[in-house]
Amino acid sequence: MRVVGAVVGALTVVTVGLAPSAAASDEQSKQWYLGPMQAEQMWKVSTGKGVKIAVIDSGVNANTPSLKGQVLTDEVPKAVAYHVTDDYLGHGTTMAELIAGTGAGGGLKGLAPGAKIVPFRVKLDGLKGAQEKARTPDVDTALRAAADSDVKIISISLGGLVANEDEGAVKYALSKGKLLIASVGNAGKNGQVDYPAAYPYVLGVASVGKSLTVSGFSSSGGYADVAAPGEGYPGWCDGTFRSYCDNYKGTSPATALTAAAAALIWSAHPDWTLYQVERALLDTAGRTWPKDKPSKYLGYGVIRPRLVLADKNYDPGPANVDPLQKQDGREWESVAPVAPKGSSSPSASASSQAQEKGSTGATSAAGSSAESSSGGSSNTTWIALGAVGAVVVVGGGALAIARARRAR
Repeated sequence: MRVVGAVVGALTVVTVGLAPSAAASDEQSKQWYLGPMQAEQMWKVSTGKGVKIAVIDSGVNANTPSLKGQVLTDEVPKAVAYHVTDDYLGHGTTMAELIAGTGAGGGLKGLAPGAKIVPFRVKLDGLKGAQEKARTPDVDTALRAAADSDVKIISISLGGLVANEDEGAVKYALSKGKLLIASVGNAGKNGQVDYPAAYPYVLGVASVGKSLTVSGFSSSGGYADVAAPGEGYPGWCDGTFRSYCDNYKGTSPATALTAAAAALIWSAHPDWTLYQVERALLDTAGRTWPKDKPSKYLGYGVIRPRLVLADKNYDPGPANVDPLQKQDGREWESVAPVAPKGSSSPSASASSQAQEKGSTGATSAAGSSAESSSGGSSNTTWIALGAVGAVVVVGGGALAIARARRAR
């Protein structure tokens, strides 16, 4: 799997000074979703402790105040360990902080601060030098390596990949019992959803803003399984780590938060399988439409892990039954081990295959922070999602949430 496209959006807007080794303003106060999600109450039950999450991205800077002690570089397989802590975009570090940041030094607070990050640095636009590119693995190579590691969750805040390029790697990770979570993409209302999110058995994540409406940039090709907050809070501007940008946005951060939510649940229930954790996320998501008719924009709704953590009697269902099999028409065998294929290199370049499919090329799902965030809503509305009506806003216009069955 080769990611050869560009990062979506330039993170060059309003910034606040923050060097990794310096004291900073409290970015946690800008993470508006922590209050409505009742993070403090959830952390009394679970912080994600004992769960390791692979972050396949541009690298992870393990020396930011929020990530010190949170990144397990020694657990990265040697075959893909080249410069994993040299984040050349700042994107992967942002994802890691949103998942497992401690908030130290005024930095971002992760939704699962007890979890640990295992970084996998892959090729994305922005990587400089022939040697760097040659020695940095493609995504499918990193995915197979992550599958062979001790992580439970693989978070992939990337998109624009081409069908069939990484199918073997996805199947291999599934055979190892890993929960794969990926961004649906930032192409907006008319955009084709990105791979690997469009694959069966990969939990596709859409983005919502403070108003609980789908973000205008969130792709709506019908492959979203759940949604999470994806705009209106800080993230690292670039690979210099001099400052955070306000209004970082995209389906990338929404994916990171979903991975963190899964970690909270899995930590509280370490004996559950990936299907049971996935089912818990789907069952408790906030929605106003029938569960058997998922929205093409938001899937089964906005994640609410607190409902699982608060219910000691929650039934996660069967351990080996894919909760999305019926709705998504998934065609792969669910639980049979899949042997790794020989070579992960595609027969043609990703860019040429993407053009054949009408894609604009591979991208990171970071999103553009130059766009303004959606309108706000009260914390009460956020907490009560599922008990009140909702409207989806796409491209500036309002329309009722589509309740179409998705075909994969």
